[in-house]
Amino acid sequence: MISSLFLCLTIGTLRASAGPLVGRAAPTVTMDGAIFTGKTSGTNTKFLGIPFAQPPVGDLRYRLPVPITYNNGTMFDATTFGPTCSQQAIKLPPAIIDGLPADAADFLINSLFAQVFPDAEDCLTVNVVTPAGSKPTDKLPVVVWIFGGGFEIGASSLYDGGLIVDRSQALSQPVIYVSMNYRLTGFGFLGGKEVKSAGVGNLGLQDQRQALRWIQKYISQFGGDPTKVTIWGESAGAISASLHMLANGGNTEGLFRGAFMESGAPIPVGDITNGQKYYDALVKDTECSNAADTLQCLRTAPYATLKAAIGNSPGLLDYQSLNLAWLPRPDGVFLTDNPQKLVAAGKVAAIPYVTGNCDDEGTLFSLANVNVTTDAQFKTYIQDTFLPGITDAQTAQIATLYPSDVTQGSPFDTGFLNALTPQFKRLAALQGDIFFHAPRRWLLQYTTSTQNVWVFLSKRFKPLPIFGSVHTSDILNVYAGGEMRDHLIRFANNLNPNPLTGYQWPQYTLATRNIATYSDGLVPVVTGNDTYRTEAIDYLNQVTLANPE
Repeated sequence: MISSLFLCLTIGTLRASAGPLVGRAAPTVTMDGAIFTGKTSGTNTKFLGIPFAQPPVGDLRYRLPVPITYNNGTMFDATTFGPTCSQQAIKLPPAIIDGLPADAADFLINSLFAQVFPDAEDCLTVNVVTPAGSKPTDKLPVVVWIFGGGFEIGASSLYDGGLIVDRSQALSQPVIYVSMNYRLTGFGFLGGKEVKSAGVGNLGLQDQRQALRWIQKYISQFGGDPTKVTIWGESAGAISASLHMLANGGNTEGLFRGAFMESGAPIPVGDITNGQKYYDALVKDTECSNAADTLQCLRTAPYATLKAAIGNSPGLLDYQSLNLAWLPRPDGVFLTDNPQKLVAAGKVAAIPYVTGNCDDEGTLFSLANVNVTTDAQFKTYIQDTFLPGITDAQTAQIATLYPSDVTQGSPFDTGFLNALTPQFKRLAALQGDIFFHAPRRWLLQYTTSTQNVWVFLSKRFKPLPIFGSVHTSDILNVYAGGEMRDHLIRFANNLNPNPLTGYQWPQYTLATRNIATYSDGLVPVVTGNDTYRTEAIDYLNQVTLANPE
């Protein structure tokens, strides 16, 4: 979920690109008579920071994205990324910043990130990367990247689509890469009854949907085929992709034909009014409490005031961890019901898709709970904070299925190692399963008989202390190079990730449950079985279906 932060701090190669070719004329694309000038680097051409909707500022704040048209004769410099959308303030847990002054931690995470990736409210832009020299007649498949970040942080500018496009050409299966910014945190995922009544919930998802409509209208100008679009994301981006499969009763509106989802599936969430306490806090902190129309007051609140108020809300690495303040919820418009129920009712787009997880999804988020050290505290945390409202019996059963035995915790298969606290590996196992592995299993249960599906498990980086095969590590297997990148490119071209020769990734069925397992070592991919922790994961799905937060 905090892929953007993790990658920013650990690797600097995702935006690496070759130097510009000397002597080549600057590439241009014309849309609505406006001319957009990009840049060519090596074997790819980039058009960056193109607005795909009207700026969501002023009276357009907390409203659905408004389509954009370009003025005939306008010249647009598309050689640099646009600003990121407003970010949630990150508050690091004690397990990370122990001994580090608070102001130093704030500078390293918030101030430094903001300097490298400046944010703004006017942020709805797309980036298009094509093979150099692409023409409108080429009709190339399109991969659409939706970044992760817990619906709170992230930026399309973190990722170099040229790495995908260059590799696609090396495979002789060229693709066009598109990424977009979308509204985040309290700007994009505000909850409450006022939001539901106004029909403006899930604005971040609505932004993504508008970007997909922009692609349908304009991608042919870049050499893309609007009928061959694959949506692709990681973490919050993968969850977003899965929710696009549920929108409109599963009707894709012709916006995409396949999905590639890393560490994300339709999450169990309750009605958008469950976010009322966070809405009320914003109203109070922006001095809108006495307004006749509090939502309209939030639209007119000073940007800095509203952003600061949102920053006061719980974040990804706060104590409540993956019980998020800002996330997609059923709003009666984009999502008509709990995603689990929509999946069970068959209201899912019947398209081919790839989905999978990292083995140790929960370790990163359990750093926020290191003060939970006893069995009693584990049960209290589950019932009062992480899954508020569940019964004593449900709490007891979860504690049984996720025992305190550190050899059964996450990082899995590491024995007595990585036990940061007596409850750390236990919490990591639970949090990873409930938010990542269990939703994926639920989706597979109801869709594998109606569409072609491939499933993976990434066990790479298992020796990484404390974290193991940590959430977000699978991104390295795409952007930094690896088999997953080739699988993505082939899937975008053929709706099948397999090559003509070499490892053959079997389709997933409920009878076989075969999965591709990415591993370190001489044999990078082997076929495994998706049967781990079956009883525990099935029970978690029952609990969350009955108690959506």
